[in-house]
Amino acid sequence: MTSFISYQALVKPSWAPPSWIFGPVWTVLYILIAYSFTSVFLKYLKGEFSFMVLLPFILNLIFNFAFTPIQFGLKNNLFAWIDIMLVLISLIWALVVIYPHMSWVTWINIPYLSWVIFATILQTTITIINR
Repeated sequence: MTSFISYQALVKPSWAPPSWIFGPVWTVLYILIAYSFTSVFLKYLKGEFSFMVLLPFILNLIFNFAFTPIQFGLKNNLFAWIDIMLVLISLIWALVVIYPHMSWVTWINIPYLSWVIFATILQTTITIINR
């Protein structure tokens, strides 16, 4: 069962990155996210598009920030897998809906999307091999 096992004790695939890489990667990604998502929020506040364009950005932030407490606090791989899937879905949704309004936001978030795709594959693999 995958619940309540610390991340360090989990069996991971051979291609899993070392734990020290996550800090630098997320530092860069959070800078890109902060700049681009703030720009989206400000344009929304100016009335340049509807709340439905803003909604996936809000959901993405909620799901993104929930991952660490779920994975490392609850130590629940299944919930972490569900959450990372929601991160991926909400990010794709956000990048698609913002493109007609602010295409640069989509482009600047390609590294974030790439990392989330990788993280989703990694979390899926860890969840399966630690059942």
